[in-house]
Amino acid sequence: MKKKLYLLLALVLAVASLTACGSSDKKDDGKKAESKGTIKVAASATPHAEILEEAKKILKDKGWDLQIQVFDDYVQPNNVVESGDFDANYFQHIPYLEQFNKEKGTHLVNAGGIHYEPFGIYPGTKKKLDELAEGDTIAVPNDTTNEARALLLLEANGIIKLKDGAGLTATVKDIAENPKNVKIQELEAAQVPRVKDEVAFVVLNGNYALQAGFSVSKDSIAYEKSDSEAAKTYVNVIAVKKGNENKPGIKALVEVLKSDEIKKFINDKYDGAVVPFE
Repeated sequence: MKKKLYLLLALVLAVASLTACGSSDKKDDGKKAESKGTIKVAASATPHAEILEEAKKILKDKGWDLQIQVFDDYVQPNNVVESGDFDANYFQHIPYLEQFNKEKGTHLVNAGGIHYEPFGIYPGTKKKLDELAEGDTIAVPNDTTNEARALLLLEANGIIKLKDGAGLTATVKDIAENPKNVKIQELEAAQVPRVKDEVAFVVLNGNYALQAGFSVSKDSIAYEKSDSEAAKTYVNVIAVKKGNENKPGIKALVEVLKSDEIKKFINDKYDGAVVPFE
């Protein structure tokens, strides 16, 4: 009887030992990456923070803890990166970044281009451009580079004509011809979609169009094409303080955001309103 008990005990211990070994092997099979640190990123809500949330899952498997904070303006995300409170931000294109540096004396640089968002003209009280009447109002963003982009799109669709050479610094003062005396209402970018029921048309950044429930492919009256200079110029980037662009966490972040997994996520989710940058 004792012999049988000894054999049974030996068998139980052997099984326990094998189970413990299996558990240990599972922990060391590479599925749980060693912690490499935290990456703190300031972002606009749509689509930037949504894309980052998807990237967060991939980065976690690589050992990085991605922390995302949403801002609803275009100033603080740059200020908190300049101050060092955040490692990076994801909300802006290069012309805006360069203009911000010039105006504010900041030292921000592009660490990697991720996507672009076609600028579009969207319906307000009018549904088609040929419905535009004398004295109608069109709302546009008022920050330097985005206002120029909006005016160039209006010019491309025959609503106004700008002075020669106005280009990416154009403002309403550069309007040379305005056949229907359209009033251009300049508003902070986040405010533009909020007046769509009060003006004939709104000209929107891609992220604010999404927040307003607009689809580029279904709702826009006109928009920047993928092969346009504007699309190439206004790629949205990961911005960091100069000197930090080669830090391991930043390089890991950019690599994941440019991965096939994230490209597929962008294409599947945004219906052409957001396009991965190649």
